[in-house]
Formats: sequence, C-alpha cells, structure tokens
Amino acid sequence: MSEIFDPKNFNNITADAVVIGGGIVGASTAFWLSKAGLKTIVIEKRDGLSTLTTAASVECFRTQFTEQAMADLVLPSVEMFESFKDVVKLPNIDIGLTQKGYLFVTDDPDMVPDLKKAVKRYAEIGIPGSEFIKDTELHKRFPFLSPDTLAATFNNRDGWISTHETTYGFAKGSKNATFFTRTEVTALQTDGRGICGVDTDKGTIQTRLVVNCAGPYAGIIGKMAGLDIPVKTVKRQKAYIRTSHKSLPAEAPFTVDLVNHSYWRPEAGGLLCAWVDPDEPESAPTDEIATDWDFAAESIYRASRLSPFFETIADNLKAEDIDVSAGFYVYTPDDKPIIGPSDEVEGFHLNCGYWCGVMMAPAAGKRVADIVTGKMDNKDNPLRYSRFKEGSFEKGDTFLK
Repeated sequence: MSEIFDPKNFNNITADAVVIGGGIVGASTAFWLSKAGLKTIVIEKRDGLSTLTTAASVECFRTQFTEQAMADLVLPSVEMFESFKDVVKLPNIDIGLTQKGYLFVTDDPDMVPDLKKAVKRYAEIGIPGSEFIKDTELHKRFPFLSPDTLAATFNNRDGWISTHETTYGFAKGSKNATFFTRTEVTALQTDGRGICGVDTDKGTIQTRLVVNCAGPYAGIIGKMAGLDIPVKTVKRQKAYIRTSHKSLPAEAPFTVDLVNHSYWRPEAGGLLCAWVDPDEPESAPTDEIATDWDFAAESIYRASRLSPFFETIADNLKAEDIDVSAGFYVYTPDDKPIIGPSDEVEGFHLNCGYWCGVMMAPAAGKRVADIVTGKMDNKDNPLRYSRFKEGSFEKGDTFLK
C-alpha cells in the first residue's frame, strides 16, 4: 500500500523513479513503475491528487479514435477501467464506471459521409462495436434528439468514470510508491550521466529517472531539463447544471453536436455541458483559472440545437443551479501525447501532452514502465518524443479533439 502525505523538510532521500504530477496520468505511471519493482516517489504541488486538470475534465472515455496510435492506448485503458478492481487489487474500489456510450451527431448532410468513413476506420484499426446510425433508427433509439438530426456514430462501450476514485485507486494500489503533496519541484539536477536529482521546496530527491506527468506544467518542467517540449495549453471549461426536470433523459449517452462543437451528458443531480471553442487562444498554465460568466448560457444554447429539451430546462434555472469550472487541454503538433524517454537528457522521460489524459492514462502509464524496464523498445513506440525531429507524425481526423 502506498503512502500519500504532506512531508516535512527532507534530506538524502533516494528513489528509483520520481514522477512529477499527481493527476490521473501521474498516478497511473507511479502504479505501473512501482508494480515493476521501482521505488517511486510522486511529487504533487497541490493539496491532493487529482485536483487540477483531472478534476476539471468531464471524466469521459471513448474508443472512437481514427488513429491507430491512439486506439492502441485507449482500448487497453478501457479494459482496465472495466476490470479496475483486479488491476489495482483493491476489491472494494468503485470508480463509478458508466458505459452509456458516446454519440457523435450531425444535422449537416455534408458531414454524413465523414461519419460513415469514421466507423469504417474504427473497424479497420481494431475498434469493435461502433455503429453508423441514421434517420428513423437514430430517432427511435435517441428520442431526445432534434427531428433535424440526420446521422450519428455510436459505441455503447464508451462512457465515464469518477476520476477522483480512479486516481486514488492507482495511488492506493501502488505497492512501492510514496506520494508527496504540497511539494513543488524547483529544479532538476543533471550530471555527465543525465538526470541525478530533483530539487523541491521541501528538499532534494536523488534519482536517475524522472517522468514528466505535469499536465499543463509539462513545458515548464521540460525547461528545467533543458528541453523545449512542443506543447501548448488551452483553457477548456465545463458547466454543471443542477436539475431534476422530467425532460432530462437520464439514460442518454455523452452526446456531441459535431456542427457547433457542443456536448453534454447526464450527471448525478443534473447534467454537464460544454463546448470546444476552436479559436480559444493559448494561455499560460495556472492553478487559478478564470471562468467566463456567460459560458454556461452559451453551452446550453449550443447544446439545445440538437437536444431541444435544454430549452425547457433553461426556463427554470436559477443562478445557484449553475457551476462553471475550468482546466487545460494540452496540445502537441499532432494532437497526440508524448510518451517515453526524451533522448536528449538521459533519465528524463515524458508522459504528457494530453487533451485526452483521463481516457488514456491506464495504458500510457504502463507503456512508460514497459519502456523503462525494457519490455518495449522505444523505437516501436509511435508516440515517442523523437517523432517530431524525425518528421514521422501527422494530425488525425478524430472527432472533437
């Protein structure tokens, strides 16, 4: 069983591996490194694990990706969510696994061929269970949709989890890991052999292996190692709407309007809704993320276009029924994460660059451990850091990135 605590000042601590970042990606990475026998320390500057970007997500996962490299991470991750008790060896853990599906919907006839193409692509790269649904069948199965809706893709294996319980499940299931909260990394030490230590505001940890799982702060941690990691951070918001209105379809899937980039899903006591603004500018990472007062209204307006029950719910809402929160998506040049050694600094590894960290965290953490222990050759890792210098990357066409 791991330890999670706020340490006092320390000296002369050693570790086989230090993971920077205590979100779901960092916790998964620590779990798999410790499972491989490495004495692992996780550094998290906030009061607890899973309290920044992970907590701000809509907590969803999906199998519907058109890129093989992403499918190869998300499929085993979903399998781990489905058998999480066995994975972490905690028989009483409950991560709130809810598999009601992802529904990508359009009312634009020009988009219908893209949906057909996507479902075909899913099958080609080994993603089972995705459907192309249209017309009468679509409205029969999802009667809450607008009559204008033409077609959708759907996979009922997709869904959502409690990211808090999942993160702490990985942490508590780690056999040989210690989690330091309220501890901030201030510098990375290197010598002729590469990484040799991590300086924090509580003391120094001697180690030859550091894994950068710092989410929106990954670029800053990279600079401490002398790297200019090609990541950018973009603010993303979500609105929680408290409602018990009878028009809310409580068994609905995670529903995405592909025309205006809005989405929503049922949540305990109401629903979550949001939209992705493709013109949202890059912004510097921060723990104090400002929210926009009109974001909830804009999200409801957009979601109501193809889910018109929102209009009825909106008529009865009060200010206290609405809560807006914000986090960061992190983007790389090809919109895929970076996993594995940096190559430029021996012992400095990466597991960062996510706009989809929740859904890929389990398998991504395992891949880090497999590369560290030699079970996987980094040359066989399509998400290696060196792909950018090699030019072996391209953007995919996955919906709602």
